Amino acid sequence: MTYDQLKQTALVQFAHLGYEGASLSVIANEVGIKKQSIYTHFKSKDDLYIQTFHDATDCEIDFVKQFIENQQSYELKDILFRFLTEYLERFEQNNNMKFFMRTSFYPPVKHEEVIKVGSNKFVDRLESLFTALFEKNSDTLRADVTPEAAALSFLTMLDGLLVELIYGIPERLQKRSKQSWSVFWRGISCESGEL
Repeated sequence: MTYDQLKQTALVQFAHLGYEGASLSVIANEVGIKKQSIYTHFKSKDDLYIQTFHDATDCEIDFVKQFIENQQSYELKDILFRFLTEYLERFEQNNNMKFFMRTSFYPPVKHEEVIKVGSNKFVDRLESLFTALFEKNSDTLRADVTPEAAALSFLTMLDGLLVELIYGIPERLQKRSKQSWSVFWRGISCESGEL
């Protein structure tokens, strides 16, 4: 139980303060143990950080997978638009995503390689999940757009919006989200007209 509590408390600390700003003393205090007791469960702050990051990566992959599975009764356009909207909102509401994104964008130098592996695992899994979604709905795509190309384009748009989410301002994110979605959908869809 303490092991999981430590990871959950550390997740919040790392999400809001980063690796450098998070304190093992504060984490231990919030869990109700002495700082030294952390070492019963984790070798070091680095070990706690990396294990928490691996869990966060798996959690984000599970979120996307579950989201897609729960949307199967909707049209492709609705699934994609809902995903963009909900995933961008998730950053403000969910410490796991906040920690994962913060760590992926700002990895501590000494953990950069490990973080890169985890981030690439996430990106590869998203590519696989969205390619499968586009394959399942290939009748919605223009004849010259493959499911893989559609998935890569969608994820590239998502990447740009995530950068805006982290570095930009809400108004600009809203504008870019709306415009990029409209152009993306018209570019891949065999539907005519605007959204």
